[in-house]
Amino acid sequence: MKVIQEKTVKLKKVLTKSGVELYMIELSPDHFFIEQNYKKPSRYGIAYRKLKEKYPDFFMFWEIKDDRYTGRILMGTFAQKEEIDEFITSVLKEDDYKEYPVEREEIE
Repeated sequence: MKVIQEKTVKLKKVLTKSGVELYMIELSPDHFFIEQNYKKPSRYGIAYRKLKEKYPDFFMFWEIKDDRYTGRILMGTFAQKEEIDEFITSVLKEDDYKEYPVEREEIE
């Protein structure tokens, strides 16, 4: 394997407007990834909280570029990918997941 580009990224904690500490990966001031808020009563918050309960080393980040969510997700874990995929699929099928809205996170 040949390394084409090597880049060091900063992992830091930020405080949301609702007072929750989340991790952020900053690529530049206008391009970063923010961790999904596991405390938020939204469908992604519910799914992420359940994943974190089962796989504490699992992380899910949303990409924000030029003040907009791009829809891209960055995920990292020490668990087997097949286990995570199966778990996400089971959560998405649950009725309580579907009743929550999709909400974007705001940071201070």
